[in-house]
Amino acid sequence: MNTPPTPIPNSLWAIDGQGNGRLLPWKPGESMPEITGLSWLHLNYADEAARDWLLHADLLDTPVAESLIDEETRPRVLHHDNGLLLTLRGVNLNPGAEPEDMVSIRLWIDEGRIISTRKRQLKSVKEIQAMLGAGKGPRSSGEFLVMLLSHMTSNIGAVIEDLEDQMAEVEDQIFEHHGTQARQTLGALRRQAIALRRYLGPQREALSRLVTEQVPWMSTDDHFRIRETADELIRHIEDLDAVRERAALSHEEFVNHFSEQLNRRMFLLSVVTVIFMPLGFLTGLFGINVGGIPGADSPWGFALFCLGIGAVATGIILLFKRNRWL
Repeated sequence: MNTPPTPIPNSLWAIDGQGNGRLLPWKPGESMPEITGLSWLHLNYADEAARDWLLHADLLDTPVAESLIDEETRPRVLHHDNGLLLTLRGVNLNPGAEPEDMVSIRLWIDEGRIISTRKRQLKSVKEIQAMLGAGKGPRSSGEFLVMLLSHMTSNIGAVIEDLEDQMAEVEDQIFEHHGTQARQTLGALRRQAIALRRYLGPQREALSRLVTEQVPWMSTDDHFRIRETADELIRHIEDLDAVRERAALSHEEFVNHFSEQLNRRMFLLSVVTVIFMPLGFLTGLFGINVGGIPGADSPWGFALFCLGIGAVATGIILLFKRNRWL
């Protein structure tokens, strides 16, 4: 009997501006407590109660609230009033999941509020929550965004680095002619790289646009660190593109290797056919049951015939060697 998955909880954090965060006892449908400083509301948009509450709580404009619970989104950045609406993708590092099955997180960020929604757990969010509990978390909305982007990009880089290591192993396997295992691994790597590239391209564009956005609660240092994170993501994408190119080259090498093996085997079969074709003709000719076959009445006829066939075969082999066909 399959155990149903544990529901992903909703949470409300109070951030004091000194790196400390406090998880408040709250759930959708209840009145939000008064929070001095920065508040972070983290919701599971697959939870029907959380969806309804967000749409009717008058915290956000209706289009913004609807964007936070939209099922299908691509990475983007939208400047609205004095806040930012963001949709980002992080690698899926949950147990039993594939990293390329990326987790989407939607955020509304302004000077005093952070509202984020997701359907699955995201490691980067859990890392920030742990930092808040240890007193090393973000002190402002801008620093929260910087930290989130930095953790997400670092996790992406770790996955791509692992892909590079696997690609190196596949190249060694192809060089050592371990065909079946290498082919299966190479196919999985190519699919994983393509899936990651599908979302990382738009995310790079989103971060490039974020660098140029001017909002009052983002400092010059925040912009600088986001620019550094965007550059880091670009490097990761370049590494991912290199993995895809290496996978394509390895696939070509793999195909060429097996084509060469097939050609050698076909050539060997052709040589054997050429050698035995005249021998088959001779045995067929001398095997007919009609009178007049030379040597039919001689006790040495069979031996002489065998020697003749051997001489013909030897002559064909010598001819092939002389012309360097063998």
